[in-house]
Amino acid sequence: MQSYGFVGLGIMGSAMAKNLLKAGFGVTVWNRSKEKCAELAALGASVAVSPAAVAAVCPVTFGMLADPAAAEEVALGPAGICAGIGDGRGYVDMSTVDDVTSRTIAAAVTAAGGRYLEAPVSGSKKPAEDGTLVILAAGDRSLYDEALPGLERMGKKCLFLGETGSGARMKLVVNMVMGGMMAIFCEGLALGEKAGLDPAAILDVLGAGAMANPMFAIKGGLMTKGNYATNFPLKHMQKDLRLAVGLGDAVAQPLFAAAAANELFKRAREAGFGEEDFSAVFKAVRG
Repeated sequence: MQSYGFVGLGIMGSAMAKNLLKAGFGVTVWNRSKEKCAELAALGASVAVSPAAVAAVCPVTFGMLADPAAAEEVALGPAGICAGIGDGRGYVDMSTVDDVTSRTIAAAVTAAGGRYLEAPVSGSKKPAEDGTLVILAAGDRSLYDEALPGLERMGKKCLFLGETGSGARMKLVVNMVMGGMMAIFCEGLALGEKAGLDPAAILDVLGAGAMANPMFAIKGGLMTKGNYATNFPLKHMQKDLRLAVGLGDAVAQPLFAAAAANELFKRAREAGFGEEDFSAVFKAVRG
C-alpha cells in the first residue's frame, strides 16, 4: 500500500489528508496543535512527533501551511522536514507562498538529499473536502509523477507548470483576481442596497449574463443573509493579495486594482474579520 506524509491540518489540510485516507493510502500526519491529529488518527492515520519524523519515514510528504513564515518554519526548523528528509524522499509543499520562499525551501530540501515540488491549490474548504481542487505544481518532475496518485485524490485537475516558482506565481495571480472580484462584488451589492435595489435582484441579473460565476452565486446568497462561515479565511486572502502586490513590485508590473483590494482587505482584517470567510470583507465595505 502506497503511503504519504501530511503536515499541517488546518481547514484545508485536514480535508485533503482525509481524502488520502479514504482512497486507501497509508498516511502519517503531524500538526502543531496536536488535537487536530485526533480525528485523522481515528480514521487510521499514524501520528508523528515532528515534521522531521514524518519526512524520515514517508516516501512523499505533503505540506499545507498558513503562510510563508509557517511554511519555512515547518520545512527549515530544528525538527523540520529538512531534518528528516534524505535518500531522495520527496516534499510537496501545497501552501500558498511567494516564489522566493518556495525556492528557498526547494534549495534546502535538495541540499538535505530530498526532492521538492511546490503544489499550491486553487479552491477552498468545500473543494478540499470533495477532492476537486485545482493543483498548480512545479519543481521536480519525477516527484510530481510519484505524487500524482495522491494529488489526483485531492484535486480534479493537476497541472505541472515547470520550474520551481511557477506554481507559486500562478497561485498568486489566481487569488489576486479572486480577491479583486470579491472587492468589486461587495461594492456593487452595497451600492445597490443603498440605492434602493433588492440584493436578490442584483444577484439574479449578475447570474444571467456574462459575469455569472460560482463565486458570486454561492457567496452572494450567503452574504445577503449575513452568513460568513469560514471556507477561506479573510486573513489568508489579504496575505495572498499582499504577496501578489509584492510580485508586481518585483517584476515592475503596476497593480492598481489589486493594491486597492489589498487595502480593503487590510481594513476588514483590522476590523476583526480576519478569521471569518473572505466574503466578510462585505462588512467593511458596508461600514
